[in-house]
Amino acid sequence: MITTTKELLQSAEETNSAIAAFNCYNAETVQAAIAAGEKANKGVIIAYGERYQDYMNIEAFAAFTLEAARWASIPVALHLDHSYQLETVKRAIACGFSSVMYDGSALPMEENVKTTKHVVELAHAAGVFVEAEIGSMAKGDFSDEEEGDGRLTDPDEAAWFVRETNVDFLAASIGTVHGMYKGEPNLQLELLEKIADRIQIPLVLHGGSGTPEDQVLQAIDRGIRKINVNTEISLAAVGEIVKQVSANPQIHLSNLMTAAQEVMTAQMTKIIEVYKNN
Repeated sequence: MITTTKELLQSAEETNSAIAAFNCYNAETVQAAIAAGEKANKGVIIAYGERYQDYMNIEAFAAFTLEAARWASIPVALHLDHSYQLETVKRAIACGFSSVMYDGSALPMEENVKTTKHVVELAHAAGVFVEAEIGSMAKGDFSDEEEGDGRLTDPDEAAWFVRETNVDFLAASIGTVHGMYKGEPNLQLELLEKIADRIQIPLVLHGGSGTPEDQVLQAIDRGIRKINVNTEISLAAVGEIVKQVSANPQIHLSNLMTAAQEVMTAQMTKIIEVYKNN
């Protein structure tokens, strides 16, 4: 069934859990995420990044995902992840995304606030919710995200930004990375507590891949309601593809993609179960 990101995050707040937002860009990733949600009996967020537009057109992706969601037995929300262009935001709103992330974290604060406010006005007028980011996550291994400087979120700056822009969700930089960690993960949980004390909207954690389960659960207990996962799923699929092709270089593409999807579903299911915070 189709739902909104806001509804899923509200349910996560009520159950002190987090919703997995899986980066998806083709049929296999979408179907794996929905199948995992059904196995775990928990709603999921399908997150499509602006950088995938050359790989799969945003309108085509939305049409496929929304149709798949209609047949799902669990609630599924469609979210635009890490968008830097207003045109992409407008297209996402027009083709049925329930939420959009405008990422102006690399801009001077005044420009970030001005543009984010404009995005909020456009989105809210269409009943669409907005995520933003304060701070800047570093880029780890195997990531296809933009490079960040690793700047942690300042709680007072974040609270001011939320008041000025009226965004619905905020991504906080507390020590995770895009991709896989190059060193030992060390989430700044005390910083997260300070941010949560100052902000009354759902908090988002980007960089879920490779983050230790105990630190994830502590972050959820401190207010994280949405966790983005990408690279960990990609690596699982690529590993299975390598295995299958090595065993049978002439394998049919449909069988190869089925095997990759099954592995992604299994990995996604494990992640969703952790995020339930039972």
